[in-house]
Amino acid sequence: MMERAMTKVEYRIVEHDGGWAYSVDGAYSETFAHRAEAVKAARRAAVEQQRPGADVGILYEDANGVWHAEVSDGDDRPTASVAD
Repeated sequence: MMERAMTKVEYRIVEHDGGWAYSVDGAYSETFAHRAEAVKAARRAAVEQQRPGADVGILYEDANGVWHAEVSDGDDRPTASVAD
């Protein structure tokens, strides 16, 4: 059995749109009036991100026009943290 490298996701709390939001890889959450609300929402999202799910079939076309079929393992979840 091949061991996979665990992906790490970090939620950052940032000022955004006149309030506070959490950000992951350049994407922002909705804006919260208070920083503590953004921290709470980021922690909730981090927990959800790590929760295992069902295996899912994925079908995609690569840049060369070749189609691929894979199975995404529902237990292959990232490690998520909140930098607050």
